[in-house]
Amino acid sequence: MEWFELLKSIIYGIVQGVTEWLPISSTGHLILLEEWLPLGAGTSPEQSSAFFSLFMVSLHLGSIMAVIVNFWPELWPFRRRKTLLARGVPYDKSAYISLFSDSLLMSRSQLRMWINIVIAVIPAGIVGLLFDDFFEELFYNPFSVAIALIVVGIIFILMENYLANKESKITEMEQISWRSALIIGLFQVIAAIFPGTSRSGITILGGLLLGLSRPLAAKFTFYLAVPVMIGANVLKLITYHAAVSSTQLLVLFVGTLTAFLVSILVIRGLLKFIRSNNFKPFAWYRIALGVLVLALAFAGMI
Repeated sequence: MEWFELLKSIIYGIVQGVTEWLPISSTGHLILLEEWLPLGAGTSPEQSSAFFSLFMVSLHLGSIMAVIVNFWPELWPFRRRKTLLARGVPYDKSAYISLFSDSLLMSRSQLRMWINIVIAVIPAGIVGLLFDDFFEELFYNPFSVAIALIVVGIIFILMENYLANKESKITEMEQISWRSALIIGLFQVIAAIFPGTSRSGITILGGLLLGLSRPLAAKFTFYLAVPVMIGANVLKLITYHAAVSSTQLLVLFVGTLTAFLVSILVIRGLLKFIRSNNFKPFAWYRIALGVLVLALAFAGMI
């Protein structure tokens, strides 16, 4: 029934919007959701499988649009001099690179941020392009995902205990060096290899170990997701050749819109939460989810 498929697309959108940005692994949740609430918008098992892949791409793009909307002023490096003057913003010439005879300006700090993002993207980008299918076939199963959930959860707890009485050395985006960006990018490779690690979780973990404050580690993770998720999912979108029915289009739209709206709320909520809290609640949740996935796998239920 069409209404039931739409309801399922809303549930998938909510799960994607929540789990993509919290360090709890969207993969672990989707494994359970695929088993208990399969999306049946195709007319055959093969078509349903192909459409599900397209649906997941669409959900991811909805999530990443939330980052762009939430952080557009911080992500977009270009400014018009007239706009700055009209808003009464002080024009510090040393803070900008002039383009087209001073009519268009590029923020030096944001340019540096984007250079760091590109540096951080390179390791996972190489691994993803060369070995994505190989690692997915090898590790995309309940046992591997459960182990990743539990192990990273334990590491988060140990890390929070270690950082309990330490002050963050890096609190501003401009303080992140290219070396730190590269190391965070290498952490991201772990998520590219082992489903269940959580891309956001492992990059936040890497940032914290390098001395970034919790809000800054989370923000850099969000920014890093823009080229990573757009690149990976647009590539999958290009390779999709099956026809899409009107019902499937509606399911795509509803699920993507839900993922977008929920992601906006979750991103804002997470940044507010970690200003005065640590990541231990998410770590314990990961461990509990990992144990649940293991138990269900051993029982033959997933």
